[in-house]
Amino acid sequence: MSKDWDKSRLPSRHVTEGPARAPHRSYYYAMGLSTKDIKKPFVGVASCWNEAAPCNTALMRQAHAVSEGVKAADGTPREFCTITVTDGIAMGHEGMRSSLVSRDWIADTVELTIRGHSYDALVGVAGCDKSLPGMMMAMLRLNVPSVFLYGGSILPGEFEGKDVTVLDVFEAVGAHAAGSNDMTEAKLTALEKIACPGDGACGGQFTANTMACVSEAIGLALPLSSALPAPYLDRDQYAVASGEAVMNLIANNIRPRDLCTREAFENAAIVVAATGGSTNAALHLPAMAHECGVKFELKDVAEIFAKTPYIADLKPGGNYVAKDFGEAGGVPMLMKTLHEHGFINADCMTVSGKTWREILEDVTWDPDQKVIYPADKPLSPTGGVVGLWGSLAPNGAIVKVAGMSNLKFTGPARVFDGEQACFEAVEKREYKEGDVLVIRYEGPKGGPGMREMLSTTAALYGQGMGDKVALITDGRFSGATRGFCIGHVGPEAAEGGPIGLIEDGDMITIDADNGTIDVRLTPAEMQERQRNWKPRETAYGSGTLAKFAKLVGPAHLGAVTHEGFAGERHVYADI
Repeated sequence: MSKDWDKSRLPSRHVTEGPARAPHRSYYYAMGLSTKDIKKPFVGVASCWNEAAPCNTALMRQAHAVSEGVKAADGTPREFCTITVTDGIAMGHEGMRSSLVSRDWIADTVELTIRGHSYDALVGVAGCDKSLPGMMMAMLRLNVPSVFLYGGSILPGEFEGKDVTVLDVFEAVGAHAAGSNDMTEAKLTALEKIACPGDGACGGQFTANTMACVSEAIGLALPLSSALPAPYLDRDQYAVASGEAVMNLIANNIRPRDLCTREAFENAAIVVAATGGSTNAALHLPAMAHECGVKFELKDVAEIFAKTPYIADLKPGGNYVAKDFGEAGGVPMLMKTLHEHGFINADCMTVSGKTWREILEDVTWDPDQKVIYPADKPLSPTGGVVGLWGSLAPNGAIVKVAGMSNLKFTGPARVFDGEQACFEAVEKREYKEGDVLVIRYEGPKGGPGMREMLSTTAALYGQGMGDKVALITDGRFSGATRGFCIGHVGPEAAEGGPIGLIEDGDMITIDADNGTIDVRLTPAEMQERQRNWKPRETAYGSGTLAKFAKLVGPAHLGAVTHEGFAGERHVYADI
């Protein structure tokens, strides 16, 4: 039913109200809007649709469904698309330098579109790793009523009677390169053709599904909206409901910063740890917090990780994929057992209009499902992701330990300046069991772009060496990475951090039980090397990567590119 909306405090009044806005209204009439449509709140429906990868191909369909929900609840939707850089395609070559950069550019482009057209609210539909946090960063920055919708995961492929994901293909490349009789070229070709059977983001608890869980846990997405795989048309009902929900938020002036409190960020980190999620969450949560004035740096995230049980048996460390997690009850089922055992902040509000306490009253624990363990009977007593500090990482580092049995490692450094050099050495088996492979000058500034190292880590696993060497980098790892792989080492090499000073043969000790990472050098030896260190030029002196390198901050603060809440002089929602 249509209602009379008071636009006196809504941003769209600047383009729809009064005689001076007749030229602006003429554009809306040109697009088929009625006078009634123009008088309603304008909702930006932002989609990361593209044909770069299956992560994004189902997003347009769902954006259209969101618009139907907005219309049904008496709003006027305005659809637009933004960019996505998809990691699976960008992986293992220069394209990966664009990945992390795209997160902030997504936030920027959504902000510019909302600001430029004076939209009153935002529903963001995203499917791939960086597009999820990028979209949520825009919501927190703009602070207009907002709802996030994940586009859904891909269904698993089936190969030789087992569920497979794209990770299996990456690891098969390593096995094939090692001359494995079990991975011939013909078998690799057969695997690549069926590993990804259709629309949707990578199916393990990699970065996309991790951040989808975050969107629910932090309150920006409707509960269970991340559960259904992308190809399932039933998930369009969540899209319609998201459009209806944002209209309720407008009516009640409920904004993202009302929902995303410090306690909500804690819930998000708890869910990351409990699911053995991607280490990239330790980059994205601080970046999101940076937008809205919540102090939540790597140290804060790691403290949450350290006291959270690991309870979801998900790939890459476990046995199940996102489809299985959804069928087991998804985030609400996970939150149910975490709440019953005192781990979450249940009074946090969500875009559903209900608190988690109210939502979980309607959730019944399912003892027959196999994916989510009770919080008092976890897979391991502490989270699937661990923060590390020490002489090699004064600003911290991060490692996913889900599924690992040995959490300590000591070995000599084998140093590589850039991922390509390390990947070539791995391909040729020019390393030894017990080595600590060091990939540096891949940080936010030094890369530039802080590339992921999945091609290298997957190759190691494919060679059967995934648990026999360690790998550390000032770059990042894919959420699909498994093994003793430490990322986000800071300060990065490009800024003269210790990782830029170590040499072949230096002994490195990693202790994920105690959260430490050290190199066996005296302070005097470090100082001498620091005196001889010289900064390096990257291959990027112009363009967006050069701009990113000049603007970007350190990884432990989220690798952000602007002042955020600290520099804020006005909030868009109040213009």
